[in-house]
Amino acid sequence: MTYLAKPALHHPTLTHNRVGYTRRDYEGRISTLCAGCGHDSISAAIVQACWELDIEPHRVAKLSGIGCSSKTPDYFLGAAHGFNTVHGRMPSVLTGANLANRDLLYLGVSGDGDSASIGLGQFANAMRRGVRMAYIVENNGVYGLTKGQFSATADRGSKSKKGVVNNDSPIDLVGLALQLGATYVARGFSGDKAQLVPLIKGALGHGGAAFIDVISPCVAFNNHGGSTKSYDYVRQHNEAVSRIDFITTRDEITADYPPGEVVEVEQHDGRHLRLRKLRQDYDPTDRYAALSYMNDHQARGEVVTGLLYLEPLATDMHSALHTTDTPLNTLGVKQLCPGAKALDKLNASLR
Repeated sequence: MTYLAKPALHHPTLTHNRVGYTRRDYEGRISTLCAGCGHDSISAAIVQACWELDIEPHRVAKLSGIGCSSKTPDYFLGAAHGFNTVHGRMPSVLTGANLANRDLLYLGVSGDGDSASIGLGQFANAMRRGVRMAYIVENNGVYGLTKGQFSATADRGSKSKKGVVNNDSPIDLVGLALQLGATYVARGFSGDKAQLVPLIKGALGHGGAAFIDVISPCVAFNNHGGSTKSYDYVRQHNEAVSRIDFITTRDEITADYPPGEVVEVEQHDGRHLRLRKLRQDYDPTDRYAALSYMNDHQARGEVVTGLLYLEPLATDMHSALHTTDTPLNTLGVKQLCPGAKALDKLNASLR
């Protein structure tokens, strides 16, 4: 039997933040993802961001759907509130939780299959309603749990592991978030922690719907020539007894490059991912200019990373609905059911 819990004891010399926690206090269980998976780097970035922001872990509610990405909340913030929903339904469950208790910080973790396919409608409505949360999509372009079929974000012309060419246009979640009204929109790369941690910190501190699309290549099912989001991993199996997936250990691919520059990140299969980091003087407050900028560089085969759009005076769903400042889950029967006279007055106002 394998136990995936980390030791509870911490070294006494570990650095504490202003609320008395060490970085270890923001970790979770030991990851069961493939060695070198970019999703683990995203988890590490979330841990680092929460520690640096001096967030008390129990003030965070982390929610997810179904997929490799949706397993990751088990690997960070072990002391936080957690809820694993059914496939594609994370945004609606998070919306309900947010309505009930506005005092928590909400972190939604999803994948390209979870948000761009079955959950696309839920993603869209969470963005347009301005639900206050940090919504992180760990985007690898494949369905990793069901053996590597194309997801809705797979680029047209990319090849599956069996050599099938994807002829469908990809869904760009960043473009959708910009069009739907998200007030904080960013894209990162799992191998660029120096950029990703500040993006997550900004999303957690934002006052409205914050969305981050993180390119995170799948180490198991994009290890072939022709994939645009690939690592070159070897898949081995034993047909005599059972079918076994074996992922060889590889070093994680990282990238470190200055703002305004383009870097070609070589994947293990020899293909390249072209990343462009936003310039220092880029203006993120123009929604339509951000969309145009992103589309222009996408036509050049470049994936733009950084904070694409920010609305400084963002409002959220509670502001739109004029809900009470007191969390609804703390109100008693007297406040929630004021009686027949109050109901008659409300009905009369709607006639």
